[in-house]
Amino acid sequence: MHRPPEPPSGIHPLLAERFSPSRFDPSVAVDDHALGMLLEAARWAPSAGNSQPWGFFTSRPGELEHERVLPHLAPSSARWAKDASLLVVALTRRNIEDSQVLYSEFADYDLGQAIAHMTVQAQAMGLAVHQFRAFDLEGLTKELEPNPGWVIVSLAAVGKAVGGPPQGRARHTVAHMRSAPWAPVE
Repeated sequence: MHRPPEPPSGIHPLLAERFSPSRFDPSVAVDDHALGMLLEAARWAPSAGNSQPWGFFTSRPGELEHERVLPHLAPSSARWAKDASLLVVALTRRNIEDSQVLYSEFADYDLGQAIAHMTVQAQAMGLAVHQFRAFDLEGLTKELEPNPGWVIVSLAAVGKAVGGPPQGRARHTVAHMRSAPWAPVE
């Protein structure tokens, strides 16, 4: 049996043990308190000029909001995401109102920070997060009608993972991360 590589000592277990599950336990619920904690973690993320240009549309099984999101999932993500306890539509405010004036050139980066904070909080709560982009962006945007200047960027499925990390899970080396952007083009 192939085992994932051991993380270097000193990496926090919340980071080292994190993975994106492809199966969730549909019997586990994310209650209002847990949802509030996940959103609170995102709220504490750093952002350019403290702009906090992120927003979330959350939906749980049995809620009307959930039925609005599910039909827009691609078949590849619907197979596993439908069993998650929570679906989070991640939005960012790129433009001021309906103009072309940028609200923040760092909006997508800042949203990523917020989702990362939410992911670590979920891990601390015994939940897992699988971020994904396999959905009908145009259809979901029409469905949810975000306010002017706001755009949907990604989705995240949150819940109790079934099973562990996939076999052969690999990470680039630190040396690769430091050299890749400057590698010569062949």
